[in-house]
Amino acid sequence: MYKVMLVDDERVILEGISQVVDWAAAGTELVDTARNGVEALGKIESAKPDIIITDISMPGLDGLGLIEKASEAYPAVRFIMLSGYKEFEYARKAMQYGVKHYLLKPCNENQIHDALIELLQERQDAQVREHAAGEIKQRLQRVLPHVKEQFLLEFMTNRTYGPMDLEYYQELFNLELQQKSVRLLLLRIVEEHDYSHLFAIKNIAADLLPGVLLSTTIEGKLLIVLADAADLDELQERIEAVRQAFIRLYKLEVTAALSEADHMIQSRRLYREALQYLNHRFFIGEGKLITKNDVVLAGECSGVHVEQDAEQLCQLIKSGNTEEAAAEVERLFEQLKEQKLDTEVTRAYVVQLYSAMIQVCPPEEATDFTQRMAELTHMDTLPALKTFVADSAAKLTAGYYKNYISRQSSAVEKMMDIVDRHYGEADLSLSGVAHQMLYMNPDYLGKIFKKVTGENFSNYVNRLRIERACEHIRRGGDVKVFELAELFGFGGNSQYFSQVFKKWTGMTPTEFRKFGI
Repeated sequence: MYKVMLVDDERVILEGISQVVDWAAAGTELVDTARNGVEALGKIESAKPDIIITDISMPGLDGLGLIEKASEAYPAVRFIMLSGYKEFEYARKAMQYGVKHYLLKPCNENQIHDALIELLQERQDAQVREHAAGEIKQRLQRVLPHVKEQFLLEFMTNRTYGPMDLEYYQELFNLELQQKSVRLLLLRIVEEHDYSHLFAIKNIAADLLPGVLLSTTIEGKLLIVLADAADLDELQERIEAVRQAFIRLYKLEVTAALSEADHMIQSRRLYREALQYLNHRFFIGEGKLITKNDVVLAGECSGVHVEQDAEQLCQLIKSGNTEEAAAEVERLFEQLKEQKLDTEVTRAYVVQLYSAMIQVCPPEEATDFTQRMAELTHMDTLPALKTFVADSAAKLTAGYYKNYISRQSSAVEKMMDIVDRHYGEADLSLSGVAHQMLYMNPDYLGKIFKKVTGENFSNYVNRLRIERACEHIRRGGDVKVFELAELFGFGGNSQYFSQVFKKWTGMTPTEFRKFGI
């Protein structure tokens, strides 16, 4: 039952309304009455009404004053106003405090009953909305961590993400990302493990590391975005504490790599940097925190530039050009031979080159390629390293070439299917076919059609039309040339049809009807 307080300075009205209104029928009970606003304010704390029915004109503190003060102290209370005044100004002022029910005296019990019912329904509707909004908020809170993980994964792997996406998501997550200087921490569990171990180390990191902004799992490793710390030594001590806590709890070794600091928009470069550091574990051992100070990069001490070299090689691999990819491998290793670098520096260069190749590896082969990386640590000569990289590059390039040819063949098959269904239409063209294939470039389609079939598109269409015309003549016997031209895509142009027909068959349509087989 909802509690009601009645306030009116006229005793007769106060007692009359109290007695004639069927409070229970409206789902309410009358818990108290007051003769003016001051008295009502003194009773609200003890009576705790849900609804106050008050007159406007009262001595001391009038109805509007009561509503103003009660609304500030008890915002959940709702009001019904009674007044003998018809001036709109009173109603307008009351509306400022959310009062929607304004009854003119004299009013009967039915009007008050209806106002109570309507007000209670509004209150119940508001509670339902608040409950629904609360549930939605709870659901969002539950899925928000997953949304953050997915955003970070996409931001690292999808080059189309840029500053506008970063701005949108920092507002969504209520995080300062765009202008913040960050470091990327990459954690790799050494031994065989499952997803629960990555989840565990993520929770340990969240407890022990300062400034954790975002985290996600990527290629079997845990990636954490940290706000750049003022005390780098302390941050590294905290990371070591994370490693030791995980080892103590799960008896599994962890290798970590910490990037340099930069703005979040540069995080893809920082991720590549952290990967390079992590790859250096082959030379300094597993189970350590690796930073820039631990890594001697080939490009910094020798004049070779591993990032540019790796990008160039990977572009050639993805092009499917086996010869050019092999020539690039030859060039890179000839360059290493001429530089005569330290053995470990050379090996570090090759490891980073191979790591870049893994990034362009098909998902179904990535595990195998990654596991083979360990073989590099057992190769003591440059020719052995060269053979390993050349074989791997050749395998990757062949796969891209096969996929490229497969995609081309699939496109040509779609083109031939369109031609087969529309060869009788005089306006059939390469541009029209390209339009049907999701607006693909006509020149590109023409080239791959010639490459796959060995025949120009227009020649193929005309040959198909003539072959179908020949079949029709064999089945139909006496048929007019202009009818054939109309049926098989020449728009009724019998002269041009006859020319094309003779080009392909060596006979005119009439001769073919008489002598053709």
